[in-house]
Amino acid sequence: MAALSDQMLVVAMLAYLVAMMCYAAEWAFGDRGVVARVASRELVGAATAGASAGGTAAGGSSVAVAEPPAVSPVAAVDRPSRALWAGRAAVVVTLVAIAVHGVSLVSRGLAAERVPWGNMYEFILAGTFIAAVGWVVVLVRAPSARPVGMFVALTMVVLLGVDGLLLYTPVGPLVPALDSYWLVVHVISVAVASGVFLLGFVTAVLFLLRDGYEKGKRGFPFSLAARIPAAPSLERLTFRLHAFAFPIWTFGALIAGPIWAEAAWGRYWGWDPKEVWAFISWVIYAGYLHARATPSVKRTTATWIAILGFLTMQMNLYGVNIFFEGLHSYGGV
Repeated sequence: MAALSDQMLVVAMLAYLVAMMCYAAEWAFGDRGVVARVASRELVGAATAGASAGGTAAGGSSVAVAEPPAVSPVAAVDRPSRALWAGRAAVVVTLVAIAVHGVSLVSRGLAAERVPWGNMYEFILAGTFIAAVGWVVVLVRAPSARPVGMFVALTMVVLLGVDGLLLYTPVGPLVPALDSYWLVVHVISVAVASGVFLLGFVTAVLFLLRDGYEKGKRGFPFSLAARIPAAPSLERLTFRLHAFAFPIWTFGALIAGPIWAEAAWGRYWGWDPKEVWAFISWVIYAGYLHARATPSVKRTTATWIAILGFLTMQMNLYGVNIFFEGLHSYGGV
């Protein structure tokens, strides 16, 4: 089962990569794709300039109106349909990737004969799975957000790649301090919140890119936002995701965690590095929600606070486990 888990992780990574390519194909070659629009605009502009020059040389006072370049009826129908099929294929492959991802997670648990989030490698495997499932829920509720899938799939590929290549930990038993039913309550709530925060981070970054694009910025990276939903929609989605994840994080990190700590170590709070950074993340995310609910605070300013919160989450996940020693040193790296 351990070998199956490892193999399914590789298959899931490849499936997410294929899904990302399909999302990218729809983004680039759709009938409203930024590449097609730019090419068409330049050709029409050149035709207009040529017509104007010809009219002046002939001494005429009228200016010819340039028509867009002729497009074959077959191509006009073919291009959007192919892009549409690429988008649908991306969703199907994403579902396959999530299923394989789930098999990797479940088989890991069966191999270890425990819940599959007992170390850093397993926690990331579980958190990314939750984020991917969350993306499908968003897609069902808002199909117009499908172009965002390219960035979600890219995030999955990167995180699973880092997890499998750099953070892999062989299957083994839990350390004694983790052998408790609180592992299910505490860690699963933190994993769910982390997965949704990850999805909210993706939409937050895309909101900032789309907002810049709508304000006239056309250089990289703002050009990446040409096909994604409007900035207000992305901003509202970002807020809803964070509003959903915040109480779960509050329960998992600041209620269930201290209760478990008192049972295991005889104290609710000990200023352990993991505890400190969990509290820092909580404060920043609370600040984001407060800023978002304050009319005088710009949406972009509030979104930057959310991004800062996610960066502190990464410090809590990677930095504390790798660079600090404490009672929560269960990363296995």
